[in-house]
Amino acid sequence: MKILVCISHVPDTTSKINFTDGDTKFDTNGVQFVINPNDEFGLTRAMWFKEKQGASVDVVNVGGPETEPTLRKALAIGADNAIRVNTEATDGFYVAKQLAKVVQDGGYDLVIGGRESIDYNGGMVPGMVAAITGANFVNTCIGLEIEGDVATAIREIDGGKETSTTKLPLVVGGQKGLVEESDLRIPNMRGIMMARKKPLTVVDPVDADHETKAVQFQKPAPKGDVKLVSPDNVQELIDLLHNEAKAI
Repeated sequence: MKILVCISHVPDTTSKINFTDGDTKFDTNGVQFVINPNDEFGLTRAMWFKEKQGASVDVVNVGGPETEPTLRKALAIGADNAIRVNTEATDGFYVAKQLAKVVQDGGYDLVIGGRESIDYNGGMVPGMVAAITGANFVNTCIGLEIEGDVATAIREIDGGKETSTTKLPLVVGGQKGLVEESDLRIPNMRGIMMARKKPLTVVDPVDADHETKAVQFQKPAPKGDVKLVSPDNVQELIDLLHNEAKAI
């Protein structure tokens, strides 16, 4: 079984976010980048298939040379090969077109991506890749088993879970639950050294339309002042909630 894991290069959630050029560009200075958490759950699950079922695991990213340390981390975790599509990741459709070409050229049985990235939170790329390649698709996936060419997937739905079976090839939009946080792997020294020798192939992008563009970024409004009310003064709290906050 050939598995491709899509890796997004995203800012760490503890990073301080700023913008430049009149709030039209993201300022990368001083920002630590990591593997998108939803993608990391998928990568860890792919490693289970590699170890238990002998699958081969490749990772792919759409981005410039600055994303290669993130791909090397994925290789250090245990992926066999890395592919970087040499173009800026702009809108979701453009990224999906690039990934779909890699999927089609590689003949992958299973493609695992995060259900969304934690930077733009678009939540559209895995579904688009499935549509372009003609593969089956399971989103918000929190459980996955494969026997032969049949996959059994559990996905999160409103109010519960849904279990379904489908045939490969399959595209999965994964999230926490596909593996637990305690199952995530930290690269050890041996993995880091081996990652330096593993193939990292750079491929040219395919022609595709850029359907959207960022016009301007805006930070959330700062929180307003907080009023403290004594726990003994319930009536004052009720008055504030009713007359000022309009909450009741």
